[in-house]
Amino acid sequence: HVQLVESGGGSVQAGGSLRVSCGVSGYTSNCMGWFRQAPGKEREGVASVDRDGGTTYADSVKGRFTISRDNAKNILYLQMNKLKPEDTAMYYCAAHDWLRSGCLRIRDERNYYWGQGTQVTVS
Repeated sequence: HVQLVESGGGSVQAGGSLRVSCGVSGYTSNCMGWFRQAPGKEREGVASVDRDGGTTYADSVKGRFTISRDNAKNILYLQMNKLKPEDTAMYYCAAHDWLRSGCLRIRDERNYYWGQGTQVTVS
């Protein structure tokens, strides 16, 4: 059973940087990603990393966010630079139940293992 625990959220001024981390227990070589949900909005994909290391980003974060996966330490990171107020949201890491790639677009949330989330606030 895969379990994920996020950390590293917080408050930052616009233009600043923040890194969130996700500790992964239980084996998974599937597609993993970071997702976010702002109040009153649906959860959306931010960045994903495939089994072979390929990455995909939402257009809104391209060039500002970087996802990385340390398989030896079982940690998933999201480095966020040039943060904007519209990046304010609860950030979740997730692992897809079977997809090896292409998990950025959420088709069914039930097919993911989710962490509890970490709040990122940009003012």
